[in-house]
Amino acid sequence: MREVRVRFHVLSLSLLNEGREVEPWYREWLDSAWGPARVAIAAERRCGNEVLRDLYTALGRRIHLDRAPLGRDLYRDALADCDLPADLADAAGVTEHDDALRESTSAGLGPVGEDLGTPAIHVTGPDGEVNAFFGPVVTPVPRGDAAGRLWDGVVLVAGTDGFFELKRARTRRPVVS
Repeated sequence: MREVRVRFHVLSLSLLNEGREVEPWYREWLDSAWGPARVAIAAERRCGNEVLRDLYTALGRRIHLDRAPLGRDLYRDALADCDLPADLADAAGVTEHDDALRESTSAGLGPVGEDLGTPAIHVTGPDGEVNAFFGPVVTPVPRGDAAGRLWDGVVLVAGTDGFFELKRARTRRPVVS
């Protein structure tokens, strides 16, 4: 049995790409993508960090699997799945929590380094040292003991002084199920 404590940081690709010159289609998408991040940070501030895992899952399922359009209905449905207050959907369209979103994004990605993006993971190694990395990027997602073995490997490399990167080309599209 492995003890794994997970804590999420809310981050926003819209925020990370703020002020950057990007393709027009991507700018349009980034401009609309503030909504889910703002809803998530508002939920965390009101209800605590522990709500983020289920909220990310509910939002992600609707956005990536169901291809639901971003908007109030999506946010309210995801919040309902998590038994969170429906009025948190209002945060999507306001800047009230943007400073907290900036702080959370910085806390999550700052230790990883510039221009590495997401996903990012902070790992406490066997000697208690904390290292942050881009990744892991895995498809399909391992389950059960396979997930545990992967985690053991991540902890092992995180505890290796001077370890920075292990990467290979992707040979398949993401498997989402």
